[in-house]
Amino acid sequence: MTGKNEENRKSFIHKILSMRLNNGDEGKVLKNSYDPTEIQVANLLGDTMAVSHDVQSLRVFTATWNVAGKSPSSDLNLDNLLQIHCQSDIYILGFQEIVPLNAGNVLVIEDNGSAAKWLWLISQSLNKPSNNDFCGLKRSNTNTNSNYLERKFSGSSSSTFLQRTSLKAASRLYRSESRRKFKSCNCNNIEAERRSYGRDSCFTCQKSKSNGFDYPSSSEDDDTINNTALASDVSVAVPAGKNQHLRYCLIKSKQMVGIFVTIWVKKELVQYIGHLRTSCISRGILGYLGNKGCISVSMSFKQTSFCFVCSHLASGEKEGDELRRNSDVIEILKSTQFPRICKIPNTKVPDKILDHDRVIWLGDLNYRIALSYHETKKLLEQNDWDALLSKDQLKIEREAGRVFEGWKEGKIFFPPTYKYSYNSDLYAGDTIKSKSKRRTPAWCDRILWYGEGIHQKSYSRWDSRFSDHRPVCAKFLVFLRN
Repeated sequence: MTGKNEENRKSFIHKILSMRLNNGDEGKVLKNSYDPTEIQVANLLGDTMAVSHDVQSLRVFTATWNVAGKSPSSDLNLDNLLQIHCQSDIYILGFQEIVPLNAGNVLVIEDNGSAAKWLWLISQSLNKPSNNDFCGLKRSNTNTNSNYLERKFSGSSSSTFLQRTSLKAASRLYRSESRRKFKSCNCNNIEAERRSYGRDSCFTCQKSKSNGFDYPSSSEDDDTINNTALASDVSVAVPAGKNQHLRYCLIKSKQMVGIFVTIWVKKELVQYIGHLRTSCISRGILGYLGNKGCISVSMSFKQTSFCFVCSHLASGEKEGDELRRNSDVIEILKSTQFPRICKIPNTKVPDKILDHDRVIWLGDLNYRIALSYHETKKLLEQNDWDALLSKDQLKIEREAGRVFEGWKEGKIFFPPTYKYSYNSDLYAGDTIKSKSKRRTPAWCDRILWYGEGIHQKSYSRWDSRFSDHRPVCAKFLVFLRN
């Protein structure tokens, strides 16, 4: 097939897929059905999925947001950020600077409650009652257990509002009443899952545990924590009993200083998740403190392995700072090692990031635009995104093969996400006269992916004035292996 014909074929199939996505057909877990369009798209994307009667795909929502050390208030509504009008199957949310990156937070083990507040706000949106399910209920009544955090985060007095809630306390609200024990792996159930589509499979992860900021432990149930990273980890079971109204369950939530990752999955899909593991790499002060670095989460969904990486890379807009960011990425890929928890010999559970079938990397990557402030400002006023993107450091470094080789990123059609004046739609350079404090606008906040069988449905930003960064979101249709 000639290059021109192949290009036309790809364009045609992607148009078909886009039409199906717009009609709301994306992401359905199809059973005992044959859909030639999805098979064609999967083959086009280069996946090795066998053409069979069991075609499966997942709607995956990802978002990254540097919140500039600010703790959220109870009236911060995340409905638009999470795009709940068009729900996904899995939500992966990565935050940076959920605490101020000062010496106290970087060096001292402390839980100031910000992570717990973000969990509560996310649950309030994802588990918002629909007209069909809970008609007439107030927003705060989506979950009986959430009333505890409602009282913590709201109230008439500032003392009540500022009262701290630990991540440990918040995690209890989403834990199963039955305290069902988890297995370390579900490999014994794979064949049963194939026959019964999950009836006999189980939600598998390490032993349920909720602790504050803990030092690394030698327990085999703990996640791998590299480079003495101080991390907070919560693993949560399928809500039951008084949590029965939750539509989305908290699967994993992990914090390393200012980096925070949380993953939510539709309740009926939790049973297909296995081999849930995390790893942290610190790349901050002196090369080993956690003010910069990443949290990686590894998991399987049926027979497909996933890895989600949330990072905060080296900052700075001086010439050569992009090489420090490249070095961070290279070191993260090299050093991330997930613990071996599978008890079945000779199973192919991935140990490294690039060993996974599907990988999504999100975060404040901090790559800047290689232009002066005035040149950048002029192109911004003309909305000339193509000219600006031609000088984007991440694009330049990728095309040169120095970083993220083989990775993909969607086309950017939105303005630079950094740096804004607080509570304003103006870039900080418009209000700051000092050249030393002025920052050139840039697309610091990015989402990339690696592996076959991934189709990006959208790539956008949310215009919230909460932080000096604008959050970036991406929705994917991810095909599963049979």
